Amino acid sequence: MAVAESSKSRQIYLVLRDRIAAGHYARSAPLPTEQALSAEHGVSRETVRRALAALEAEGLITRRRGAGTFLSDARRPRPIVADLSDALANLMAMGASTKVRLLAFGYEEAPDAVADALGLEPRARVQRSVRVRFIDDAPFSFLTTFVPERIGRTYSEADLASRPLLSLLERSGVELESATQEIGAQLASPDVADELGVAVGSALIALTRTVYDSDGQGIEHLSALYRPDRYAFRMDLVRTQDRNGRRWLPAAAAHAMPTQQRTPASGP
Repeated sequence: MAVAESSKSRQIYLVLRDRIAAGHYARSAPLPTEQALSAEHGVSRETVRRALAALEAEGLITRRRGAGTFLSDARRPRPIVADLSDALANLMAMGASTKVRLLAFGYEEAPDAVADALGLEPRARVQRSVRVRFIDDAPFSFLTTFVPERIGRTYSEADLASRPLLSLLERSGVELESATQEIGAQLASPDVADELGVAVGSALIALTRTVYDSDGQGIEHLSALYRPDRYAFRMDLVRTQDRNGRRWLPAAAAHAMPTQQRTPASGP
């Protein structure tokens, strides 16, 4: 029974946390009472209290005796919104506007998946680094990066702790040309949760990116985990019509098309 109650408390915590992140509650009004939340979720008030206590410990709410539960007055860090249509430029801008803490730096054999992504021979050596990025002194991303050893040797641990990685790659003479990336979700492991300031098992945005040079050679493989309340992806789309029919295109790609190949499209 205790395990079930703990699980229910966790579920309520996650629901309320998502509502707070989405702006569901007004700052000037109290949150629903313990009694109301208990009735909504079909649990005991003690279960609700544990969920509220977790939110309070995270600094998201304050509980005022005799007045109710309110959103915290503490200044929340502004979220970062990344433009998917210009990934590399966005990465450079982010590196210049955020702070980083380097957790690990060294050389090792590339994991099979990394070697495949970078086009390296089996057992090839790579530089592996682990970093946490901050916005307004609050952590928002946990980054694990692999770079071929020949490129990694062109900069130092101190360099990586103070400068964006892509700028160091360019300094080494690499010409950044393209990138592929996949976006999904992942639950926070204990070490990641500790660094990002979230509960173990919290949902995180998971991104895997491989960057290539002008010769098509892989030069960086990134596995990134982001707090969804502090980081989001956006892509502006334009509805167009070309010889292939009506479709949605990234705004930047649509504007780059020759005028005769695109016309505004009506309808959904």
